[in-house]
Amino acid sequence: MKLFHAVLACLVLLVSGCSEPKRFVSTDLSMVDWGKDFRLTDHTGKPRSLGDFKGKAVVLFFGYTQCPDVCPTTLSLLRETMGLLGADAGRVQVLFATVDPARDTPQLLAQYVPAFHPSFLGLYGDEATIAATAKEFKVFYARQPGKTPESYSVDHSTGSYAFDPNGKLRLLLRHGEAPANVAADLKLLLAGQ
Repeated sequence: MKLFHAVLACLVLLVSGCSEPKRFVSTDLSMVDWGKDFRLTDHTGKPRSLGDFKGKAVVLFFGYTQCPDVCPTTLSLLRETMGLLGADAGRVQVLFATVDPARDTPQLLAQYVPAFHPSFLGLYGDEATIAATAKEFKVFYARQPGKTPESYSVDHSTGSYAFDPNGKLRLLLRHGEAPANVAADLKLLLAGQ
């Protein structure tokens, strides 16, 4: 009888373990009270806000086109993520918001951002708008002088933000996260978790 109860207890544990909801790999930001919206212009000249992408999961990354490492790496990993999403890729929008509006013109963003994936959109605004947007999303960025006034670099935060299809900020995707993990997290957001 003791053996029967032990086996029954193991089965209950196994079944209850199967019913637990899947967990995000990325940092859960569901409880924060910031990162609610933005008002920027995309590289085609269209004004954009989170509401424009309702029904899609959104990944928002802040960077600049002359970034030597973090930005192209992040956009490449997001391109790979889109490939792993299969049919769900059409339900995900990747946005690249510049922190270097002095150099990142709409024309440059239109060449740079879609080169990683045709659905990716570059976002820009004037210095004040970018500063306010970065503040809303707790994004750090600071210009670092170069050898000439035009050759400066920009230090910036490296994480990306993921929003659920209702436009709620949900996750911080760490720089360098494996595309398979990002794809799994985005699938959970698309499934309503």
